[in-house]
Amino acid sequence: MKKLFSIFFIALFAFASAQDNDSKETANRFFYELTFKPKKDSAKLEKVLTALDIVKDRSVYRDYTVIGQDSIMKVQIEAMQKSGVFKDLSKTIRMPKFSEKIVKHYPDMKVEYIDRIASGFTPMSISYTENIKFDWKISNEKEKIGPYNAQKATADFGGRKWTALFTTDLPFQDGPYKFSGLPGLIVKIEDDGKNYSWTLQGNKKVQNWEELSYAEKISGMSSKVTDMPREKFEKTFNDFKKDPFASARPMMTQEIMSRTIPGMDGTIGDMMKRQEKMYKDFFNANDNPIELTAPSADKKKK
Repeated sequence: MKKLFSIFFIALFAFASAQDNDSKETANRFFYELTFKPKKDSAKLEKVLTALDIVKDRSVYRDYTVIGQDSIMKVQIEAMQKSGVFKDLSKTIRMPKFSEKIVKHYPDMKVEYIDRIASGFTPMSISYTENIKFDWKISNEKEKIGPYNAQKATADFGGRKWTALFTTDLPFQDGPYKFSGLPGLIVKIEDDGKNYSWTLQGNKKVQNWEELSYAEKISGMSSKVTDMPREKFEKTFNDFKKDPFASARPMMTQEIMSRTIPGMDGTIGDMMKRQEKMYKDFFNANDNPIELTAPSADKKKK
């Protein structure tokens, strides 16, 4: 899940200066269309574009929704800075379907699962790390996926059975989400129940690549991540989902809650209520996780 940027947080930092892009890295960006079933007992399917960015020492997988709106958000934030008048960005910015970011560190492919909570009014990234060893069974069956010659492989992961198609036409042993470990790039992968299915749609080079998006930087994010055991991560994140503003609420006096901001409908208190509803709607929209079970401790560590 998360690349959920609270418009509330962005608003509070909207008049800060985003750092200039001085990155010299070039990324290979692969676009995957993810078709998924958000509810366990529903036949309804949804689609979202996701991205796998591969640089020299790692890959970064995430929902592309917010990244794709960076230029629009930059224009709107700069206009707000110039005019000094706040604009409710929630009316123009689309929210992502998933908020997590998956970083695979090369060459050992250690997986870092990152999501976001709030520490007061500051976004905070938390993570857990895993060493996942996929037991792929490669078959001789081949298929064409777009322009690529692909070969079939199967594996069990997270309580589901997965079928992948990988290509050696692309020199990357990686794939969407946490998947990797095949002798080529995964161009399609889905579970046997078709709850989640990724298909490669295209790719491009990204010059001056940065891991943080403009929205993340303007909302006060940094590249610092607080790593913790998976069990603690899940408890911390579940507590955040139950009450997204728990750490901020004690700071909000009645006087602050009753303030208005030019360009915003209602008070800061009204905005917090809308944001809380947006968070809860986001979290409640999906009760069908990619992983039904966590890997055992012996699989998480070498």
